Amino acid sequence: MRAPTPKEPVPEDLDPAADPYAVYAALRAKGPVHRVRVPAGGESWLVVTHEAVRHALTDPRLRNDIRHSATWETDGGHAIGRNMLQSDPPQHTRLRRLVAGHFTPGRIAGLRPRIKAVTRELLAELPEQGTADLVSGYALPLPVTVICEVLGVPMADRAAFHTWSNELVMPTSEEAAAGSASALTDYLTELITEKTRTPDDSLLAALATMTDDASAGPLPEPEAGGLTPEELLGMAFLLLVAGHETTVNLISATLHGLLAHPDQLARLRADPSLIGGAVEESLRYHSPVHAGAFRFAAEELDLAGTRVDAGDTVLVSLAAASRDPLAFPNPDRFDITRRPRGHLGFGHGPHHCLGAPLARAEATIALRLLLDRCSSLTFATDPTDLTWRTSTLLRGLKQLPVHLG
Repeated sequence: MRAPTPKEPVPEDLDPAADPYAVYAALRAKGPVHRVRVPAGGESWLVVTHEAVRHALTDPRLRNDIRHSATWETDGGHAIGRNMLQSDPPQHTRLRRLVAGHFTPGRIAGLRPRIKAVTRELLAELPEQGTADLVSGYALPLPVTVICEVLGVPMADRAAFHTWSNELVMPTSEEAAAGSASALTDYLTELITEKTRTPDDSLLAALATMTDDASAGPLPEPEAGGLTPEELLGMAFLLLVAGHETTVNLISATLHGLLAHPDQLARLRADPSLIGGAVEESLRYHSPVHAGAFRFAAEELDLAGTRVDAGDTVLVSLAAASRDPLAFPNPDRFDITRRPRGHLGFGHGPHHCLGAPLARAEATIALRLLLDRCSSLTFATDPTDLTWRTSTLLRGLKQLPVHLG
């Protein structure tokens, strides 16, 4: 899947894949909601203004469960279990409560020493001088290593896991996506079985044996407070995939933003206390998640002045909302001193990203230690030649070659 293709005409020189923000601006100028074609996904309503997106993300009539879609017949063979992203209250509330305690700021603070250790190991593998790709050599392996350690994925399996994951979130073809879904399902099913039989201190093992009554055994029914087998599979899938794909994009996009704006990089080097602001501005300016998960109208409703019929699909653009000039003055300017309150980089409402504290910790640590280690950091290629991997939901750099010094 690639970026939504506007059904209504936009200027011919605007390419949604190459420069989606220009397309969003053109659409915003015409109104908050538009009918678009979504490659491999039919037609959808696309919401592009900050106010309308915030309302849509909290409107209980817009559901995440695909069974509310008028065109739903099957999941196409790509769904893996049942997870929070595909659920609505009260199921979503129950599922989120089971894992929320593992991603609190306090719990993430306990992970910071390990995140720093992994980061330093990756930095030690980069050349002190010369050229390196900061996606494959840095932004990617850090969050992959951390989330796999948290969940309990063996080191030897992490490369294969990422390959399957990447194909699912940014598929190259329907066939490849279906093959990756099947392979990842088989792998996670086997891993869950292993964690159930031989529990360890990983989060996946804790989920596999979760129950309100320890004597009730593993995999309880949902009314007992735990997870069904299908929910456990979906939870493992969501935490592993969402726990690294978006953070890879966040780290690499933050570095890109600083390299593309040398004045901001210089300001950050002069005042390291701005590092949190740099990450927040990157979340706004280069939204790693371009759109929230598809939502489906459970009934007819008015969405920012547009009638949406029951069963219609709605796509909320977090990226468009975070460049809305009514919410952020000079939105196309990258400014690490900005206080971007209200940016929607992690979503909004009941489905606000559970892993936001972990993503922020990994991004700030990765950025701080890299700048401490490298006194000079510049693009090793013309930035206009860089390739952005795009899908309907995500956008991130494929590579980020830099000169290190």
